[in-house]
Amino acid sequence: VQLQASGGGSVQAGGSLRLSCVVSGTSSNPRVMGWYRQAPGKQRELVAVNSSAGNIDYAASVAGRFTISRDNAKNMVYLQMNSLKPDDTGVYYCNFDGKHIGSYYYPGDYWGQGTLVTVSS
Repeated sequence: VQLQASGGGSVQAGGSLRLSCVVSGTSSNPRVMGWYRQAPGKQRELVAVNSSAGNIDYAASVAGRFTISRDNAKNMVYLQMNSLKPDDTGVYYCNFDGKHIGSYYYPGDYWGQGTLVTVSS
């Protein structure tokens, strides 16, 4: 399984970006597709997840500004990011086939290479 993320870039605060991730090497419908990010000097954190059961969840810091969507037919997952803030700066990773257990999400074993998002004030 391989994931290829794209769409990162440099924007000013208030701007928008749309990240895309294509999955290859599998025809399975993953349980959970997700986006995670890692800011400089910080641990990787969950940003948004979309499960095959129809559950969609966001980190509190991005709720209302970001939208995750997936196209199973194309093996794609997207992250629309609006009203970007400098705190959104980081490397964004897509993740394949995570798990949703209770109120927690656990990432799957497969990660994209990451795409850098830089938001300036």
